[in-house]
Amino acid sequence: MKNPPLLEGLHVVDLASFIAGPAAATVLGDFGADVVKVEPPHVGDAYRSLSRVPPNPHVEGVNYPWQLDNRNKRGIALNLKSPGARPVLERLVRWADVLITNFPPRTRAKLGLEYDSLAPLNPRLIYADVTGFGEEGPDAHLPGFDVTAYWARSGLMDITRQIDVPPAMNVFGSGDHSTAITLFAGIMTALYRREKTGQGARVTASLFAEGAWAAGMWLQAVLVGAKPPRPINRSDPPNALGNMYRTADGRWIILVFVNEDKQVPGFLRAIGHPEAAENPRYADTPSRRAHAAEIVALLDRTFATRSLAEWREVLDAENLTYGVVQTLEECAQDPQLLANRVFVPIDDSSDEPHLTIDSPVRLDQEQKVRPGPAPDLGEHTESVLRDLGFDTAGIEDLRKSETVV
Repeated sequence: MKNPPLLEGLHVVDLASFIAGPAAATVLGDFGADVVKVEPPHVGDAYRSLSRVPPNPHVEGVNYPWQLDNRNKRGIALNLKSPGARPVLERLVRWADVLITNFPPRTRAKLGLEYDSLAPLNPRLIYADVTGFGEEGPDAHLPGFDVTAYWARSGLMDITRQIDVPPAMNVFGSGDHSTAITLFAGIMTALYRREKTGQGARVTASLFAEGAWAAGMWLQAVLVGAKPPRPINRSDPPNALGNMYRTADGRWIILVFVNEDKQVPGFLRAIGHPEAAENPRYADTPSRRAHAAEIVALLDRTFATRSLAEWREVLDAENLTYGVVQTLEECAQDPQLLANRVFVPIDDSSDEPHLTIDSPVRLDQEQKVRPGPAPDLGEHTESVLRDLGFDTAGIEDLRKSETVV
């Protein structure tokens, strides 16, 4: 017999919008938690419309980002600004093990959603709060998105570009999804603490702090007095053997040689220039650094003579470390991802089943829940309200007052 899902019986209220908070709730749902997605009536979470915003791709009839970050949830449409919403909110808090929010501090205060307001209702509540720029400081009130807080402000956007080239727009949600895993880890840590103490806790994460963590190696160097790294000039980089090269068919390969003394002789044989090993300008690491621009020019000409497929065969034969800059289409068919079941089918009973991306946290001894469809706006309002103890008359009163839809 299969064990029940690990988090079955865990109740989660997802009050967050857009990506980081809801995605953390999704990971909890992947392990079996009962997640209730709370949205404002009529308009819902603004994330529902993100797939229609350029440069996001458009897929007719498929709201792919909504499915990715809101699968396996029950949806309730609740107007938190309505006076009648408070009894519903309080029952949700008492029902919940975990509550996730990303309302700005001022909005949270206006709606009575601060931790100090809700924790007395449920001393075992794990209150998880994700912000753009943190809970304190002069910019705590600012709205933050992954492009502004995680990428731009952390320095990542500046450093991950070529010199004299404008910063590039990141893939929407990339910083959010990293932050979601941090929030998930914080929630699980708080649940472990609750097992030991019986008490709930407040968990916080921010896009800005996550970006600083992602930039951590070089940011740490700056903190201890290093000269700040600048965007790299590919034609004259600090290290020609940690650089990108274009093949004859227009593809890019990135070399990553950590042990140069061991790898360079095999590399020179592979590219057809064994004689370079005897050249004093390339003899050791300091000389190769000093002549990086010269080496890049040589390698540019060399890599331009063969296709990507040919170079892969050559480099693999010497067991050299390199990467191929894949397209998203190639990534979607990558046999390594397929072999590790990173893409999983959505259990939506459609004629043409779609795949979605599994969350990256796994336990060999635990089965995840098969992904189901993300909820329509207010799809489960009535069933959730009944779970909270509202009877038919009470639900009708909430509808008449437009507290719920």
